[in-house]
Parts: sequence; C-alpha cells; structure tokens
Amino acid sequence: MLKKNRDGLYWLEFELFSKIPELVHGCFLRHGGESIGPCGSLNVSTRRDDDPAAVRANLEKIRGVFSGIPLVGTNQTHSDRVVVVGDHPDIEEGDALITQKRGVALLIKTADCQAAIVYDPIRQVIANIHAGWRGNVQNIYAKTVKRMEEEFGSRPEDLLVGISPSLGPDASEFVNYKNEFPEDFWPFQVKPNHFDLWAIARKQFIDAGVLPENIEIASECTRSNPHDYFSHRHDKATGRQATIIGLAL
Repeated sequence: MLKKNRDGLYWLEFELFSKIPELVHGCFLRHGGESIGPCGSLNVSTRRDDDPAAVRANLEKIRGVFSGIPLVGTNQTHSDRVVVVGDHPDIEEGDALITQKRGVALLIKTADCQAAIVYDPIRQVIANIHAGWRGNVQNIYAKTVKRMEEEFGSRPEDLLVGISPSLGPDASEFVNYKNEFPEDFWPFQVKPNHFDLWAIARKQFIDAGVLPENIEIASECTRSNPHDYFSHRHDKATGRQATIIGLAL
C-alpha cells in the first residue's frame, strides 16, 4: 500500500493500481475532516450522529483530492444487491456499485467492513463493493464479478482487486459463528471464535475466477487502529471512512 496526503487528508492507494493513469482511487483515513466528537473527523456517512453540513464538507474535501470528481454512493444495507450506475444515477440502496461511466467515482463507506475495489482494464469497468460478514456469507463478491460479466463482458481473469483496511483476523471474533457462518468458512478460524475474513474474501474472488496475483489486500485492521480508522467494534458510535474508485475523463 502507498500512503498519500494532501491538505491534511490521508489515504492509501493499492500498488496494483498505482500505474494506471485513467484510474483514481483511495482508502481514506479518518483525519482531516470537519466532523467532531465520535465521528471526528473525516466521517462520510449522514446516517451517523453527525452534522450533515460537516459530512458534506468532508465529501467535498475528498472530491478536491481528485480534481472535484463527483461521488456516487448508496444506502448500504448489508445486502447482496449489485447496482449498475448509468448516466443518471438514482440509487436508493445496494452494496455493490458498477459503472463504465467516466468522470464519476464510486463511494463505499465502512467502519470494520471491507470495501473491495475492482477494475477491468480491458473493458474499462470499475466496481466498489461493501462486504461485512453478511456480505461474505451472501458472497457479494462473486455476484459482482458475475454482474460485470453479464453487463459489460468482463472476464474474471482480467480483473484487478484491492481490499481496503477492515477487520483483521485477531479482531474478528464471532462467538455465534456456527449459526452465522456456513461450514466452508469454519476452516478460516485462526484461534477460538476468530476468523480471517481477508482470507475468506480472497478465496471468494479466486473461486469467482480472479487470478491470485491480481488481488491486493491492505492487511490493516481497523479495530486495532482506531486512531486512523473508524471502527464499530472498537467504539460502537462512530463515523464511516470512504473508499473510492473512479475513471477519469
């Protein structure tokens, strides 16, 4: 991962995407925004207990990093709904966004969940996916890859994938995992009741046809680093950080 900063904002970029000039992307840390209190300071969710004006200012700051590119987000509900963003996006809810449209950036908001950005360099298609453990159970990753195939002719073996900072293995405790996880998740238990969700995500993408060498995982745990990241498991009442991917004009 490459750490960048500008005007008080900090974000991470995947090395896998770093030499692609038409692509803008970033996993933002929680610093440099206008929000205060538990949502301090770069909170991007209006569903938190935060001043909407501060959230708007935070989003404008993120846009400013990428020359004012418009951001397209959605109401995330831990579903497996995949939405294709066209010329006139009117999105109420969904947990994966796909587009071939240039000049917009897809926004996913997280606080321990994974945001996975996907790029097809052949068909020039991007996706941004929100996956908490429920998203992993529903395999939203495979469903998004399949939708990219159906809508745009993407081939899984061409796709590049980056998975954001999120809940790490040492912090991923699920005491009710036998009721919550399918049995094929159980081998990913790294110690009693703790699971490697990063490894689960990696396997789901590989099973969907993505090449192992085309997957980069940030491997930074949000729960273990509340100074830099919002973490629901650490703080309960907290903000949401942004992960974005866009195609420049």
